[in-house]
Amino acid sequence: MAKPKKTNSMRVLEQKRITYQVHTFPTTIHSAEGVAEAIGLPASQVFKTLVVMPMGAGAKPLLAIIPGDAHLNLKNLAKTAGEKKLNMAAHREAERLTGLQVGGISALAMLRKGWHVFLDASANDYEQIVVSAGQRGINLQLSVDGLISVTNAQVASIAERAAP
Repeated sequence: MAKPKKTNSMRVLEQKRITYQVHTFPTTIHSAEGVAEAIGLPASQVFKTLVVMPMGAGAKPLLAIIPGDAHLNLKNLAKTAGEKKLNMAAHREAERLTGLQVGGISALAMLRKGWHVFLDASANDYEQIVVSAGQRGINLQLSVDGLISVTNAQVASIAERAAP
């Protein structure tokens, strides 16, 4: 596969002197679990970014970064974010709000939007996690501390895994 073009996410990380590793995969893969399989890492280490809508008028959307093998716990996120109720944004709405395609939504690519970012506490189980680079087919592996420092993410238990 050809070397990918540098994304804004990569530029931001380089400006902040945060090292990262690029993972490329077919753009037909839109799920974190599919990415994990393609790059040979556990789905619990490949994180997906979800767009979540507060119910209040004029409230800004939130970004929730959770493991690929987990589901967002909206109640826990609402409590952490100080919101009464949250809803997941539909795919089309998430794309409209972020300007990015589902499968390529990234907090690193949206720093200028000033959205609050929440990272599931399970990220601390790893030295490095994998997140989207802001476009389908490219993910970045970086330190959890690096991601938190760049995105100003609040770490909380916002994800849950289905019982086996």
